[in-house]
Amino acid sequence: MKKSYLIAAAVAVVAVGWVASGQLGGNKDVNVAPSKKASKVQSAAPLPRVRVKSSVAEIRVNELVVLGKTEASRKVTLKAETAGRIIAIKAKKGDKVKKGDVIVQIALDDRQSRLLEAKAKLRQRQIEYQAAKELSARNFRSKLKLAEAQAQLDSAKANLKNIKVDLNRTVIRASFAGVLELRPVEIGDFVKIGNPVATIVDLSPILVVANIPEVQIEKVRQGLSAKARLVSGKIFSGKIRYVSTEAVNATRTFKVEMETPNIDRSIVAGLTAELRLSLGDVKAHQVSPAVLTLSHDGLVGVKSVNASDIVDFHKIELIADTPDGMWLAGLPDQVTIISVGQEFVKVGQKVEPITSSGTAISELKGK
Repeated sequence: MKKSYLIAAAVAVVAVGWVASGQLGGNKDVNVAPSKKASKVQSAAPLPRVRVKSSVAEIRVNELVVLGKTEASRKVTLKAETAGRIIAIKAKKGDKVKKGDVIVQIALDDRQSRLLEAKAKLRQRQIEYQAAKELSARNFRSKLKLAEAQAQLDSAKANLKNIKVDLNRTVIRASFAGVLELRPVEIGDFVKIGNPVATIVDLSPILVVANIPEVQIEKVRQGLSAKARLVSGKIFSGKIRYVSTEAVNATRTFKVEMETPNIDRSIVAGLTAELRLSLGDVKAHQVSPAVLTLSHDGLVGVKSVNASDIVDFHKIELIADTPDGMWLAGLPDQVTIISVGQEFVKVGQKVEPITSSGTAISELKGK
C-alpha cells in the first residue's frame, strides 16, 4: 500500500518536472529568436527607389517669349491752325493717303481780300521807303524819318507773310503717308484753332510692342533679331528698334519695340502678338514638365542622381515650352534625371535608381 503511494508520487513529480521544463524552454525560444530576426531586418532596410532617365544636352536657340500687340509706327492727330467753316473733304476714313494729300479745306472768307490789301500796303511802304532813302542821301530828310520808313516797310512785309500763312492753313494736308483712321468733321462744321480734324496712322513699318520682365531685360538690346506670331498664325521677322531704359513702376517691366516692314499694310494695329526674341544658342535638355520640383528655398529645378547614387538638385532656366516637352538650361551636359519619386527623396540622400525598363542601375554597372 505504501509502496504504491510512493510510486504514484514519484510519477507525479516526474510529470510536473517534464511539463515545467517544456514551458521554460518554449519561452526562451520565443523571447530570443524574434529579437535576432528583427535586428537582422532592421540592418538590411532597402534604399528608396526612384525612376530615372539619362539625358544629354543638345544645342538649341535660346528664345525669350512674351505677349505683346501690334502698333502703328507713327500716329498723329491733325488739328485746325485757323478758324473757319469746312467747305470740302478730300478723304474718308480708311483711305490710304500720301504725304501732302489734302484731307479737308476751310473756307477762305475774307482772307483773299486781306491778301490783296496787304500786297497794296507793301507796295506803298516800298515807295515811301525808297523816297525817304533818296531824300536822306541828299540831307533833305533826317535819318530818323528814314528809320521810320524802314520800320513801316518791314511791318508790311510781315503782315503779308502772316496772311499767306493763314491762307495755307485753310488747306489741311497729310503730314506723312499712312491710313486716315479718324475724321471727326463734316462739310459745314465750324472749327476753331486746335480742334481735331483727322487722325493718320503709319502702318509701314509696323511695330510689335511688349513688356519684358526686369530679370530678363539685360539680355535684350537694340538690333536683336526677333519674330512675331499673330493669333491668325501669321509669322513675320524684324529687329528690336527700342528698349526702354526705365521700368514701369506698376509692373516692373521694360517696354521694347520690334519693327518690321509692312508695305502692303496687311498687318493692322492692335492685334495680339507673341514676340520671340533670339538670345543665341544654348545647351539644353528636353524633359517632361512632370520632372520639375521645388527646392527647400522655393527654387524651381530638377533632381538627379550622381555616380554615387546621391540625390542632387539643379536650378533650371526655361528655354522653350513646346508640345513635345520643355527645354531646360542650367543642367550638366550629361545628367541622370529623377523622373518619378523626386518628391519623396531629399538632396544628399542615397537612393536606388531604376531605369524606365525597371532595371536597377546598380545591375547595369555590374554588367
